[in-house]
This record gives sequence, C-alpha cells and structure tokens, in this order.
Amino acid sequence: MALVNHSTIIEFLLLGVPEDHHTQALVFVLFLVVYLLTLSGNLLIILVIRTNSHLHTPMYFFLNHLSFLDLCYSSVTVPKMLENLLSEKKAISVEDCLSQAFFVLAFGGTELCLLAVMAYDRYAAICYPLLYGQMMSNELCVGLAWGSWGLAFLDAFINTLLAWNLDFCETQVISNFICEIPSLFPLSCSNSSDNFAVLLGSALLHAFGTFILVFFSYARIVSTILSITSTSGRSKAFSTCSSHLTAVSLFYSSGFLRYLMPTSGSPWELVFSIQYSVVTPLVNPLVYSLKNKEVKASLKNMLQKSLQHLR
Repeated sequence: MALVNHSTIIEFLLLGVPEDHHTQALVFVLFLVVYLLTLSGNLLIILVIRTNSHLHTPMYFFLNHLSFLDLCYSSVTVPKMLENLLSEKKAISVEDCLSQAFFVLAFGGTELCLLAVMAYDRYAAICYPLLYGQMMSNELCVGLAWGSWGLAFLDAFINTLLAWNLDFCETQVISNFICEIPSLFPLSCSNSSDNFAVLLGSALLHAFGTFILVFFSYARIVSTILSITSTSGRSKAFSTCSSHLTAVSLFYSSGFLRYLMPTSGSPWELVFSIQYSVVTPLVNPLVYSLKNKEVKASLKNMLQKSLQHLR
C-alpha cells in the first residue's frame, strides 16, 4: 500500500460507541449525567478547600490540584464522545485527534505524579508527624505540584510530536471513543517502532517510577501503623490513607493496562479507557468526600450556611 502523508488524511472515525440508535441515546444520557456529576463533584471539592482555612494543608493542596486535573481530564474526553453519540458520522480531525491524545497523556501523567506525591505526603504525616511541617513546606508542595504538571506535559509533548510525524494509511477507524497515542500506531503506514519504544520507555520511567514511590511510601506507612499499640490510633491512621489508596487502585490498574497492552481493537481497551478517563474523575470526589471526615464536615457547614442565606 502506498504511503499517504497524514496531512492528506482529513479525519479519523471514532467507532467505539454503540451502533444502535436507541442504545446511543441511552449511552448519551448516561455519560451526560456522569459528566455533569463529575464537574459538580470536583468543583465542589475545590470550593470547599478554597473556602475552609482549616483545609489549607499540604494534603488538601494536592487534592485541590487533583480535582482540577479531573475536571480537565473529563472535559477533554467526554464532550467529544457526547458529540459523536449524536452525530451520524463519528469523526474527528487529525489535528483534534492528536491534540486530544496529547492532553489525555499529559493529564494522565500528571495524575500519576500527583498520586505519588500524595502518597509521600501521607508517608511524611504518619511516619514523621513531628517533622511533617518541615518535610512538607509550602515551597516544596508548590514545587512538587508544578513539577508533576511540567514533567507530564513534557512527556506528552515528546510522544505526540513523534506521532505527528507518522504517515497514516487510508484505514482511519479507531475502535474507541477517544484518541490515544497507542491507538494511532495501527493506523500508520510508516514504521512506528520508534514511537512505540519511546512510549514504552516513558511509561516504564513515568508510570513505574511513580508506582515505586507509592509502593515504598505505603510499605513504610503500613509498617508504622502496625507498630501503633492503640487500636483506635491504627484505625485513625489508616483512615487518612484509605481514600488515596482507592484513587490509586482505580487509576493505576486501568491506566497501566491500557497503555501497556498491545492495541488490537479488544473491548477491554474501551473498558480501560472509560475507567481511567471517565469513571475515575467521577469517583475521586466521591471517595474523598465520603471517606474524609474533614471534607464531610466542611460540606455540611457550607450547605448549612447556604440554606441560612436562602432563608
């Protein structure tokens, strides 16, 4: 097959959505509700943290970044999927596809880094409570947060720039509802082995690097918690980590499997993509609000004040 430069390919077709019109309507309503709940949940978390001075601590500083990140993540993927569910031609331009792939990878990488930083924060708080203020200074927190964003965006830029230089064949079908870097490799007529090697290398360094930090942080945390003689003390210490552990489990499991498994059009690719890009941004604010007493108390106080103003 003759090579065709990607500039001559106008668009890709995102065919990860159901073909039946009735099913599409139900899926549209479902994901519209999910998107609205995601926006409201994360905005509420951000508002609670910003308005309550008692939550101006390193843990909630990073949670504020995580909620903003989930807002961005969901807004990059879900609106285009909703548009395709309503349109006959499930198309996305090459430029928009590559842009979406860039932001999906950038926001995903940032979340990996933030979750690792939040694990280190819990490690410092539980293992070294007397030195916590020194270990997690304001300057360090700001540096870790912006370092997470910067490192992830640099990684995404390198991988997307390499993908931009691929020559795409006339087969333009992507069996997913979003554009991801791995989904573009099978569409290329040119050799994408270098692209795959760079993506694999960045995944190993970025994803496994952060995972190792999370693993060793929680290994030390568990060791410290088990050494606490008081049952109530152990329960209180573990409760401060349970929300973060849930978020880590949801995101790492689906993200790892999606980017490390070969792209073959398997339905599992769609499932993993939905979990890390749609479900996780929805679940994170629920997890942190339902399992966190301080957030629940702040939400309750904010609602009570709102009701008083309405009266």
